[in-house]
Amino acid sequence: MAFMRLSDMSAHWAKVTPDRVAIRFERQSETWGAFHERVLRCAGALRAAGIGPGDRVGHMGLNHPAYVVLMCACFRVGAIITPINWRLVAAEVAYVLKDAGIRLALVDRAFGPVFEGATAEQPVERIVWTEAFDSFLGAPDERLADERPETVALQLYTSGTTGFPKGALLTQRNVLGTVGKGALTGEAWSQWTDEDVALVAMPLFHIGGTGWALHALHAGATMVILPRPEIPAFVRAIETERVTRMFAVPAVLNMILNDPAAAGADFQSVKALLYGASPIPLDVLKRSMERFPNASFIQCYGATETCGTVVYLPPDDHHVDGTPRMKGCGKPFPGNEIRIVDADMRDLPVGEVGEIAIRSVSVMAGYHGKPEATAKAIRDGWYLSGDAGYLDADGYLYIHDRVKDMIVSGGENIYPAEVENALHTHPAVKDAAVIGVPDPKWGEAVKAFVVRVPGAELSAEALIAHCRTRIAGYKVPKSVEFVDELPRNPSGKILKKELRKPYWEGLDRQVA
Repeated sequence: MAFMRLSDMSAHWAKVTPDRVAIRFERQSETWGAFHERVLRCAGALRAAGIGPGDRVGHMGLNHPAYVVLMCACFRVGAIITPINWRLVAAEVAYVLKDAGIRLALVDRAFGPVFEGATAEQPVERIVWTEAFDSFLGAPDERLADERPETVALQLYTSGTTGFPKGALLTQRNVLGTVGKGALTGEAWSQWTDEDVALVAMPLFHIGGTGWALHALHAGATMVILPRPEIPAFVRAIETERVTRMFAVPAVLNMILNDPAAAGADFQSVKALLYGASPIPLDVLKRSMERFPNASFIQCYGATETCGTVVYLPPDDHHVDGTPRMKGCGKPFPGNEIRIVDADMRDLPVGEVGEIAIRSVSVMAGYHGKPEATAKAIRDGWYLSGDAGYLDADGYLYIHDRVKDMIVSGGENIYPAEVENALHTHPAVKDAAVIGVPDPKWGEAVKAFVVRVPGAELSAEALIAHCRTRIAGYKVPKSVEFVDELPRNPSGKILKKELRKPYWEGLDRQVA
């Protein structure tokens, strides 16, 4: 089914399969007919609250059906859904609220203290608590805003190279084009049906969560929503709900493999298992293939700025004994283009490492309110990923390193600048640098190198505790090494490659 507008999805399935289950959440089910009715009532409530085209509507909470209802209602009224990472501290949330200009927000009461702390600095016109969402709903409103291909539908925040996150603007064309790309492969795994059961467990504030929910919405599949990707709940959901499709980051797959409770679990219902957001150790991939015997495995490579996956490694390139291609990301979806370029956007030959550039219907419209950052990220229609890699003779992509100093830990993107900013707020810190080092559980872990102010006393534990009050927990350094000075080049730039070298020596790529 090809939809012209995002608002068509829930309306179509409510008409065609009104009694089929759309969402299962905490042992409760909601049909497509009931789901769409709530979307219409939410659209009525948003309009009654003065929300219309171009307004930003926030969400800060665990995965919940209310978010999906709100997102679909925003499509209908022309508002832009803007989910917020619930791991952030108040100052970080306040920045997003101000940058986006959020007017109304759906918030879990569990995150109320943090959110209200943020609104003390940056007020929001209205807060709707998730627990009272049904009482917020109004009279059904079937009117539609003017949905054009270039209309922005989602504003998802990414970590920032300067220490401030950026809101990636994803349009109707981006989202619908991305969702439709899979079917163009003609491969069996990519053909969704309304009989599929999709596990929505990755956080909805990520493209990996919202994007996966959109795939299910597009197909009319049943969404099994988990509040968070906790392993026991993950395992129970797959078994009891007979999940057919799932997406997971490598860290979650690794935890499933190592959890004793999952040892005897029945995963035979899974027929398509997509994984990505960070590179996967070959051993974890091989063991996962053994534990999910009927699943086609598909590696995904992309970014928030590309609306998710643009390159995939198909099932035919996976084997339990391992293949050379399993070390890479795969090939572009039909219609997508990949180049490896130097600093002057010149193409590099096969096998030579350079920056990965992407041209696709999936490439974002730009960063909200940041024209300079947009101009750096998108050149002549090509999105510069910040990842360094190379292509083989068959056009398969392999990641080698990162052009940007980004760290990926458990599927979360972390820019050292954010962490370094927090470190420098401690009065005993004279200088600091942050890198990612290999971690067997999370892929990479944040490590800080710190120069103390002469004569100052400062322990690693105290500095880590200090950072926890300023940045989200997943960004906080897991280890701190105190040094007399940081290595710098003649112009004063910190030589992070020198700091990274001892930890990555002997590995065939410089990211985990």
